[in-house]
Amino acid sequence: MLDAIFWGLIQGLTEFLPVSSSGHLVLIPALFDRPGPDLATNAMLHLGTLGAVLLYYRSDIAHMARFDRPARRLITLILIGTVPAVTLGLLFEESVEELISEPRRVAVMLIVTGVVLLATTQLRLGDKRTGDIGPSDGFLIGLAQALALIPGISRSGMTISLGLARGMERREAARFAFLLGIPVIAGAGLLQTVDVLRAGESIPSTVWVGVIVAGLSGYAAIAVLLRLLARVGLGPFGLYCVTFGSIAIYVL
Repeated sequence: MLDAIFWGLIQGLTEFLPVSSSGHLVLIPALFDRPGPDLATNAMLHLGTLGAVLLYYRSDIAHMARFDRPARRLITLILIGTVPAVTLGLLFEESVEELISEPRRVAVMLIVTGVVLLATTQLRLGDKRTGDIGPSDGFLIGLAQALALIPGISRSGMTISLGLARGMERREAARFAFLLGIPVIAGAGLLQTVDVLRAGESIPSTVWVGVIVAGLSGYAAIAVLLRLLARVGLGPFGLYCVTFGSIAIYVL
């Protein structure tokens, strides 16, 4: 039960805060010499974070369901942005699994994430909204999302950073990044669930507590990030990633 709560909290917070959930799920077990969440737990925790983003952006999702012209445009941008992650994920799945077994490399990638986040503090603040960006912007932000296949690279960090680089307003860049992440989070959970079923693993009832914790902490993480983005940008998260990654390299 405590394990389920712990990993649910880590998954929920780091999935949406730009600090890399995959990086934390590799580095925390390595640093404390304890096993990480098993495949079944990982698969189920994605349900919690998926529920968090669906609930937080329920009005946007309801609007997309109307399928009017603005909704079709947003759906098209999300589909275009999802293509790179799906394509690269299928092509390099085995390579990604190898990286997970190398915690020090994951720590280096976390530092890379931090450097990118810190670099955004030098960008000129934009005012573009999602309705102002085009297919090329959606594709480039999707490429940034695909980089997060590498453990230690933050999905939300990369997508928000690229959105800012394309002139988007901070909260709007985060909104598009989180909506863009829905198919990826759902797909990751589905693929892991398939792997669990193939392996014949059972899902302990206590994992559902972790799912709830992941959902609640994920919802809170989105709200906190949006407030901090408006006030201070991504700089503090960049400093955290560089610091944590450096400590992990030293300890490991």
